[in-house]
Amino acid sequence: MLKDEIRKKSLLQRNQLAEEAFKKLNQQLLQQFILLDFTAIKTIHIFLPIIKKREPDTFLLIDWLEQKHPEIKILISKADFAQNLMENYVYTGKQNLKINNYGIPEPDSEAKAYHGEIDMIIIPLLAFDQKGNRVGYGKGFYDRFLAGMNTQKIGLSLFDAIDEIKDVNLDDIKLDACITPQKLIIFKN
Repeated sequence: MLKDEIRKKSLLQRNQLAEEAFKKLNQQLLQQFILLDFTAIKTIHIFLPIIKKREPDTFLLIDWLEQKHPEIKILISKADFAQNLMENYVYTGKQNLKINNYGIPEPDSEAKAYHGEIDMIIIPLLAFDQKGNRVGYGKGFYDRFLAGMNTQKIGLSLFDAIDEIKDVNLDDIKLDACITPQKLIIFKN
């Protein structure tokens, strides 16, 4: 399937989820996330969910990390839509977030930028295939963000892998793994 078709199908699939089913899938994602090895992780970047697009509730992951691994620095991003780039900020709580014009929670103006190493990045996606390719919203934010980074790249998906994304670009960054409600899938890249 081609990315445009995958985007339409994936967004429809998300929107058709009943609220209880959506909550259950998010709880299952958390249970799979908990199984990751955090022993060498000092910093983790986690995307914040766009509620109107029914993205996975990453606040569940953040809350768990804050409770079980307070030594891990949690990073979130702020997007520069003029240049299609993202910058990291240290997460300091929901009370220090604001919703931008695109419905994305992001750090407020008091937030502190972070420019150090990142050990793990939890990446949003609409769909992914059996080879670790992902489909996002099509702006390339995460591909540019991940370019040249030596970090664990882990997708977070409410649904299982599709067979193949046919129009993968050379600039597309593959996932190392993807968490689904049923399992953690490791890719051999």
